[in-house]
Amino acid sequence: MQSANATLDARELNCPLPILKTKKALTGLNPGKVLTMLASDPGSVKDMESFCQQTGNELLESSANGGEFHFLIRKA
Repeated sequence: MQSANATLDARELNCPLPILKTKKALTGLNPGKVLTMLASDPGSVKDMESFCQQTGNELLESSANGGEFHFLIRKA
């Protein structure tokens, strides 16, 4: 498992806030650094896939556990 350089807790937030906060968190990271994003919005799974495709960031890992969604994203 990849280790993260930063963590964003977007649990209890609904679309589009997890995406907006992820974009802001990635802005503060240097290229190649990894962000862990935590969400509770089921829509975040497809949102993160689309976000990474559109922005060129790499979705390293996506998992779900009891209504929580965890994403590892490497900044492009």
